[in-house]
Amino acid sequence: MTSDALENLSHEDRSFPPPAEFAAAANAGVDLYARAADDRLGFWADQAREFVSWDTPFTEVLDWSNPPFAKWFADGQLNLGYNCVDRHVEAGNGDRVAIHWVGEPEGDTRTITYADLQREVNQCANALTELGVVKGDRVAIYLPMIPEAVVAMLACARLGAPHSVVFGGFSAEALRSRIADAEATTVITADGGYRRGGPSGLKPIVDQALATSADTIRNVLVVRRTNQPVNWTEGRDHWWHDFVGRQSGDHTYTPNDAEDTLFILYTSGTTGKPKGIEHTSGGYLTQAAYTFNAVMDIKPDSDVYWCTADVGWVTGHSYIVYGPLANGATQVMYEGTPDTPHRGRIWEIVARYGVTILYTAPTLIRTMMKWGADIPGGYDLSSLRLLGSVGEPINPEAWMWYRRVIGGDACPIVDTWWQTETGGIMISPLPGVTATKPGSAQMAVPGISVDVIDDAGKSVPDGSGGYLVLTEPWPGMLRTIWGDDERFVDTYWSRFPGMYFAGDGAKKDNDGDLWLLGRVDDVMNISGHRISTTEVESALVAHPWVAEAAVVGASDEMTGQGIVAFVILRGDAEPDDDTVTVLRNHVASQIGPIAKPRQILLVKELPKTRSGKIMRRLLRDVAEHREIGDVTTLADSGVMDLIRTGLDGG
Repeated sequence: MTSDALENLSHEDRSFPPPAEFAAAANAGVDLYARAADDRLGFWADQAREFVSWDTPFTEVLDWSNPPFAKWFADGQLNLGYNCVDRHVEAGNGDRVAIHWVGEPEGDTRTITYADLQREVNQCANALTELGVVKGDRVAIYLPMIPEAVVAMLACARLGAPHSVVFGGFSAEALRSRIADAEATTVITADGGYRRGGPSGLKPIVDQALATSADTIRNVLVVRRTNQPVNWTEGRDHWWHDFVGRQSGDHTYTPNDAEDTLFILYTSGTTGKPKGIEHTSGGYLTQAAYTFNAVMDIKPDSDVYWCTADVGWVTGHSYIVYGPLANGATQVMYEGTPDTPHRGRIWEIVARYGVTILYTAPTLIRTMMKWGADIPGGYDLSSLRLLGSVGEPINPEAWMWYRRVIGGDACPIVDTWWQTETGGIMISPLPGVTATKPGSAQMAVPGISVDVIDDAGKSVPDGSGGYLVLTEPWPGMLRTIWGDDERFVDTYWSRFPGMYFAGDGAKKDNDGDLWLLGRVDDVMNISGHRISTTEVESALVAHPWVAEAAVVGASDEMTGQGIVAFVILRGDAEPDDDTVTVLRNHVASQIGPIAKPRQILLVKELPKTRSGKIMRRLLRDVAEHREIGDVTTLADSGVMDLIRTGLDGG
């Protein structure tokens, strides 16, 4: 990392101790830190016994005999479907609301109790069994934010069939590549979903994906959501309401081993091929359930929790599905966008359902700041008692706005850092314990071992920055990259031997609190979504007009980072006023709308080293309108002048 990247952090001396009433009733106490420090493995064993019901109790906590391949609670057996649903019904809480679902169209709502959820999960598990899905088969889930997404995930978990949830905004090609890599046998989708005021098609995208790669897919299960007309392949396609609806509401589960694969979730890599992050069962559920309880301070009898993420991302897996439901929580699930049908939609829902805990992204907070405090000011937000942030570092001004305008200067804020790869929250204040600091994730949660190191792998002192690493294995950690152990080792464990390198930079302030500084590699964080520069470059070069492309993530006030592409056109291409629009739309069609570049700059040359490596740091300087950095390693130092001249003249 460069010193420039570390100097962007200003000193922060504001601090907010937890309200006394909150602290007195908090789930987590300061003793958790001491317990975890005194006996880390014993601490994790306690969490596993407290938050998870085991069919066969474990006797071994951690097998780290073959690092970096961990096994947690390996001789234990459990079922995640049972843990998230059945045991709450058995405890007499079947009438408790599990999900208050709100569709995007006004008045489109459903209330699902734990007893309802149990029946629907069992029906789905029986339907998948009838379709031939057995333990170990992979099931691709490509759905909007509707309850059937949660039902499908839990049904897969019940059967021991790993699910691969693909974000509903991804293109046919992105879906196809993920289906092919996982060798999925079944796809669960919908005719469409509602987005920004109208229906969008999903089944047509599945059909397109399977038209070019359907080798392993035997069945497609389709939820009717929008009533759009869809093409139908007899024998392969099945309507959910017909096929699942006629199944029995009873299902006998089979316990799964703690190290059985629970899900594969694809995330962008620094090569063009997405990485299938593989998570197993016992350790993952332990961390998701424990951190949800400690960090979100859930009181199942009284709280209404809302995480605004999509189930297609890991936040949706851990803090919409597995963590909250394992704790027996009542939560809100919303299908649409925050400005449909109006800009007060989020706060309208908070007020309507009496939401007490809100977990959202800095992107949304900054958007709300832009729209103005008068919009949330028009709603009664007094039910809120805890606010959370996830997805990217939150700047202090947004943190303070969140606290003041949304939390009424009374709600603690938990600013959480974690990744698809970590499975659950790793760094966060503990509400009721920590005096929070605007913009800082502060410290590792009890049981997690984190450090900030320099290029030599040495821990940096307070007041310095470097690379964020995890120094001990943790229960929710990814076990490997699906089908590619070598890539798993190379990607996460080779930079600093014996340590997991997160790919993020961080700084310890003078108090020792941690501040996340964003990515240090070529993976961009766009509104909390990790997008590989290589994937976007590949999509651009696939267009017949493009000869070469280089992509960088440039700081963006609203989205954290914005995608800026530098494109060299082929000699026979004839650019006009529509060229940039065509190329932006091409990327959206190849990868998905979230990957559409904010800006495309047409250039004659790209800055390269003598070995041919593109110097993206210099392009980032251009994209962020900074003074150009050191150009001595360039094969042609005049290239940057050429780029600047071309842009200024354009």
